Amino acid sequence: QLGGGNPAALAECARIGAEFGYDEINLNIGCPSNRVANARFGACLMAEPELVANCVAEIRAACDLPVTVKTRVGIDDSKDYEFLDHFVEIVSEGGCKSFIIHARKAWLQGLSPKQNREIPPLRYELVHRLKRNRPTIEMIINGGFRSLDAISEQLKIVDGVMVGREVYENPYFLTSIEQHHFAPAFALTRQEVLEHMLPYIERQCADGIPLHRITRHILGLFQGKSGARSWRRHLSQNAHLPGASSEILHEAARKIAPNL
Repeated sequence: QLGGGNPAALAECARIGAEFGYDEINLNIGCPSNRVANARFGACLMAEPELVANCVAEIRAACDLPVTVKTRVGIDDSKDYEFLDHFVEIVSEGGCKSFIIHARKAWLQGLSPKQNREIPPLRYELVHRLKRNRPTIEMIINGGFRSLDAISEQLKIVDGVMVGREVYENPYFLTSIEQHHFAPAFALTRQEVLEHMLPYIERQCADGIPLHRITRHILGLFQGKSGARSWRRHLSQNAHLPGASSEILHEAARKIAPNL
């Protein structure tokens, strides 16, 4: 994912991304932070669809990867559907045929990034209307999806669903999504997920990466299971200590599965 409003710089970043072997270049036109707005980055660029279209065109010219745009349904006092539809129309002319749309407005003044994920109301109907009116453009909806039923309902209308906060807080939910929508041959248990992660964690710690930078992202691995609170507490209290190693995870896991 790239952010910025300089077409030449974004093109260079896209070339680097292609060299690294990425499958797709996504342009972030959704971040509501004041800091990035001051640098013409993120949701503030919804007010400049021609510039965004130029950025997309330059990225496409720089590499052969598909280019997608992640955005919001609007900013501040924008006119709901008309604003969103105009933005998508102009940016699609630059070559973007796939939009990931967080179904909330971004308020660029007065709300923090965290508040912008929670306070502006969800407006799924705007994304649905956009898909009906522009059926050839791929529409992936984002915002507030926390169950398989909610995801399935959306897939009757749009092309895809992005699940963010629920997966971050409860990463094992991805397993349910895989089983329900993609029917894999097998699914790892939570303990098996952890076992697969341990060699990676050990390599990272050996390279000087602090343990807490990794464990903060798996605090919710055992969410909903007996002992989950002890798991979170042990990692939170110990992973940041000097010299913390993968043994901290073994200790935390044994509070849930004594034989791990």
